[in-house]
Amino acid sequence: MPMWIVHAPEGVYSTEDKKNLTEVLTQIYVDSVGLPRFYVVVRFDEYPRDAMWVGGKPVNDFVRFVVDHIARQMDDPAFRELAMNMGAAALAPFTTDRGLHTEFHIDETPLDLWRVDGLKPPPPFSEAEKKWAEDNAPSPYELTDAG
Repeated sequence: MPMWIVHAPEGVYSTEDKKNLTEVLTQIYVDSVGLPRFYVVVRFDEYPRDAMWVGGKPVNDFVRFVVDHIARQMDDPAFRELAMNMGAAALAPFTTDRGLHTEFHIDETPLDLWRVDGLKPPPPFSEAEKKWAEDNAPSPYELTDAG
């Protein structure tokens, strides 16, 4: 699961902006690493004016994206760089192209410390994971489907 938390001033993103941003982010994971759509979660945490401070000064044009990856690990430095560049490019129309100052980072949680509806998610790229993606929902699976 990638979980994106968007820290932004109130009103920076309309409902339509949120819909478009979440569609862009979801499609990246579906296309690049074959994740089920329901794995991608985005939460918008909005703050009142002058609630966010950077360097000791209030900022109302700053957005921070905090991402937690679980379903895939980025062990290869070249893949990490690619992922960061893809993220920056995907965010640009919603951030820097609008004159917003932006930061984002990715944390990774081990796969064995994750459950979906009480189920251990199937291994990456397994037949069981492909079924989860096709159904867009978790379901029990046999270990033979996980390999």
